[in-house]
Amino acid sequence: MLSAAAVIYAGLAALVVLFQLALAAGAPWGHLAMGGRYPGRFPPSMRAAAVVQAAVIVALSLIILGGAGLARPAPPGWLVWAVVAVSALSAAMNLATKSIPERRLWAPVALLMLVCALRVALG
Repeated sequence: MLSAAAVIYAGLAALVVLFQLALAAGAPWGHLAMGGRYPGRFPPSMRAAAVVQAAVIVALSLIILGGAGLARPAPPGWLVWAVVAVSALSAAMNLATKSIPERRLWAPVALLMLVCALRVALG
């Protein structure tokens, strides 16, 4: 179950990373991110931010995979709990966004990622 939770987290994270990289490349999906603040294509500064977000999500995914024993080096337990905290914040923000399309798309993903991260953290 622990490995499954980590793999599900990593799979969902991969989808989010691909979405962020698509935004960075100019995909017109701005209404589905950042509260819909930038409908259409992101401006250059937000495209750069999307690349940074993608890198952070990759790092979070590696921590979760390591926490489940599926990647090395294994992170300290507090770092896995930090991913739980980030996932909880992400879920809260996606549930609270004023952008209905963003909420419908990303809130379920963020909630499932939170559950998976919590499962890994609890061992």
